[in-house]
Amino acid sequence: MTGMRTFWSALPTEGRWLLSTVAIQTLGRGMTLPFTIIYLHEVRGFDLGLSGGLMSLIAITGLVVTGPGGTLIDRFGARVVLIAGLLAMIAGCTLLAFATHPATAAAAVMLIGINFGVSWPGFNALIAAVVDGEVRQQYFGVNFALVNLGIGVGGIIGGFFVDVSDPATFTTIFLVDAASSLIPLALLLGPLRRVRSQADAEEGVSDAGGYLQILRRPAVLWLTVLTFIAVFIGYGQMEAGFPAYAREVADVSTRIVGLAFAVNTAVIVLLQFAVLRLITGKRRTRVMVVMAVVWAGSWLLLGATGLLPDSLAAAIGVLAFMGVFAFGETMLQPTVPAIYNDLASDRTRGRYNAINSAAFQGGAVTGPLVAGLLLGADLDGWFIAVMVAGAGIVGLLAVVLERVVPAVANGAPGHAAPAPAQPEI
Repeated sequence: MTGMRTFWSALPTEGRWLLSTVAIQTLGRGMTLPFTIIYLHEVRGFDLGLSGGLMSLIAITGLVVTGPGGTLIDRFGARVVLIAGLLAMIAGCTLLAFATHPATAAAAVMLIGINFGVSWPGFNALIAAVVDGEVRQQYFGVNFALVNLGIGVGGIIGGFFVDVSDPATFTTIFLVDAASSLIPLALLLGPLRRVRSQADAEEGVSDAGGYLQILRRPAVLWLTVLTFIAVFIGYGQMEAGFPAYAREVADVSTRIVGLAFAVNTAVIVLLQFAVLRLITGKRRTRVMVVMAVVWAGSWLLLGATGLLPDSLAAAIGVLAFMGVFAFGETMLQPTVPAIYNDLASDRTRGRYNAINSAAFQGGAVTGPLVAGLLLGADLDGWFIAVMVAGAGIVGLLAVVLERVVPAVANGAPGHAAPAPAQPEI
């Protein structure tokens, strides 16, 4: 509690505004996150492969708009770009609530994808403009815990509320998700309207070749590959692979799926500050290696639930998977965004975060697609094997990254706060 008070007192007013409403903002997202693929497959009647493809379309759209979005953030600021993204999110969730045809669902998820494509680099750039130094790494961790608090509470509510035999229950949760986007929209139009994340006009940058120059930095390249694989085996499976495996292979109820997300939230909220204390001053790449081992164990645990479907043991295993997976998440979220932003300068921050977002979206594209294909073909054993192998690759990439990332960006002890990244783009 003392650590939280110290952290809060170190935040500027804008940082407090950003954090104070995070959990409420994400409540609606939590109500839909575990159940979107269930909604598409079991309520609207789309086959599992098509449903996985629609889920991937969210990330495909996000991937397409992320690059231009990062450039626009550097030129016009995160605030303007985020407002446009939130308006697309509101429209997309509202349309998806009433989607009974694949074409309508596709249009809806593309609108949602636009928001996903700009919100990651936009909010990260906004955070980096407000806080720096050690407080920045702590902020990313605390923000992540609060996001999961909102998602977890939403997941509990959604799990008890939705009924696959009553489409109106799903319509309701998607409308709530749309309404929850009004909160950050109000913040950006009100208390945060003067926050600037872009460089001054006289320090403006040329967009020609900017992304290529950034990606030529070995640290950025390896970090981006690592992020892609980590998302593929992690967050790319949270909306598709995990709930589909839990329902189709472990044969647990939607209530258990919702409770699993609550377990995820509880672990993150309870452990995030303790983990932040443990990793402060530690090399971030070594923290990632530990995370990879934890995630490999979590997927093996989920795989074991398929051996005893429709049983108490399967339900417990599904809940345990999410708890172990969440422990790994507490190590990933404070480290990867912090490295990207410590490598960036004010002139390039939008594009560095856009590269981070592109890697995230790339993993989120392939994750649901591969999950839908493997699980749709009853290759559940191969699905688990791919996830475990991916965790091993993440660990190896972290070792490679440590050799090329500047020590100061890797959180190594005894190094001062980073100066603006070179070269300037």
